[in-house]
Order: sequence, then C-alpha cells, then structure tokens
Amino acid sequence: MYVRMFTRRHVVAMLAAAASLAAIPAAQANDAYPAKPIRMVVGFPSGGAPDILARIFSEKFSLGQPVIVDNKPGAGGNIGAETVARSAPDGYTLALGTVGTHSINGALYSKMPYDMVKDFTPVILLASTPNVLVVHPSVPAKNVQELIALAKAKPGQLTFGTPGIGTSLHVAGELFNTMAGTKIEHVPYKGRAMAIPDLLGGHITMMFDNLPSALPVVKEGKLRALGVTSAHRSASAPDIPTIAEQGLPGYEATSWFAVFVPAHTPKEIVVKLNAEM
Repeated sequence: MYVRMFTRRHVVAMLAAAASLAAIPAAQANDAYPAKPIRMVVGFPSGGAPDILARIFSEKFSLGQPVIVDNKPGAGGNIGAETVARSAPDGYTLALGTVGTHSINGALYSKMPYDMVKDFTPVILLASTPNVLVVHPSVPAKNVQELIALAKAKPGQLTFGTPGIGTSLHVAGELFNTMAGTKIEHVPYKGRAMAIPDLLGGHITMMFDNLPSALPVVKEGKLRALGVTSAHRSASAPDIPTIAEQGLPGYEATSWFAVFVPAHTPKEIVVKLNAEM
C-alpha cells in the first residue's frame, strides 16, 4: 500500500510547512517582488489536471505580474520538476508538483534527477482529489467485481491508459492489478489529453482519471464510472461507490497537487506566494 503511505506523509508535511508560513507577519514580505513575469512549470502536457490547475492559478494571480504556464512533459513529470530544482531560487520559477513528481517517482525510478525534499521548498497544497475508474461503454462490466471477473477471463486482453509511467494514475492501475489479481495491460501516453481520445474511441478498455476531469464525460454518458479510488465516497459524486467497498478493502490511491519553489528561495517570497494562493 505504498501509494497511500507516500501520499499522506507528504500531504501532512506540506500542510505543516504552509501553516508555518502563515504565522510570519505580512510586513516581512518582499515588497519589490515580483518585478517581472513568473514562470510556472508543469511537467505534463496541456489538458490534464496539473495543467488546468496551473492555468486557473495563473489567471487569478494578482501581484501585478503575469504567470506564464510552461509545459515540460516527460518522465512522469520529472523533466519539469528538475527544471525548477535547477532554477535560481528567486521566486520567478515555480513547480506545479504532484504526488508523482514529489512522492511516487522516488519509488519507481532507480536514479532521480533531483531530491524531492532537499531541492524544493513547498509553498502550498492546492488540491487533493480522488481518482475514478472509468471504462468505455462497450465494456460489459457494470461494477468493479464484474470488471475483475472479465479481466481474469481475458488475461492480458484488457488495457488501461495513463498520462505516463510513474504518474499517480499509473500507480492506481498497478495497485488495482496487484490487489485484484488481474493482468490488465498498461498503455502509457504522453499526457491525459492523448489518452482520453483513445478511451472514448474504444481503443483502450479503461483508465483511472482525476474525478473532476472525468465527471463531465461520465455525465454525458461517453464513459462509465465504476468506482472512486478514495477511502470514502466523494461528495461531488456520491452515487459512485468506492473501489474498496466493491471487494477490494483497503484500496486507496488519491492524487494531490502543490506548488513548490527551488530550495533556498527567500522565506519572505515564499510567504508572499503562499498568501496569494
């Protein structure tokens, strides 16, 4: 269950860091910052949850300078995160980090291009969301148990798409395979925006997707939701049962998104960014 362990540990750490920032008087913030545009690096292509969150933030930023979203996809988000880790600690380069870039990847890659703890300073936890297991409407399974039975009857024939190797959605799928005893083949894409069309077209069987991103398509009837990956049902979709309650007790694989800056960024700048968000 390392997915849940990593997720909770890092979320708690970031919340504690954010709380400590809130205790610093606003008067200590650097009045001259920002004096030029700020770049927010997203290690994933446009169209996915990290990109959407970054663009929402960039539109609401009100410190007098624009925030430019810079997508640098690849290696499960590692390319974008490394870019920020190697940037000047001056507050002008931010990372939209995920549970993958700042947690899971450390367990998947034998050699990381950055240190998830030492190379960054957390600014704020933006969001934490469950994922949802969705299938193409042509799939006969109407619930998780029927999907498991179908997968066991057709080992290696069912597929699940993800935004890439090492993403939280990839881990959600592999955790499902492990706990259910199935062999659903992984099909990695270079981002959610490339995976969804193949799922809608029936070229892949299923996908774990961030719940807010998937709900509109589910409501349109273009995909069928079988279960959410959180420990409890989501308030935004209470009719969708959890995977855990459908025969896989203990299954949990949520996603979170946070803002980081390079280590050694002046605390007064981090405080100002934290207050803005």
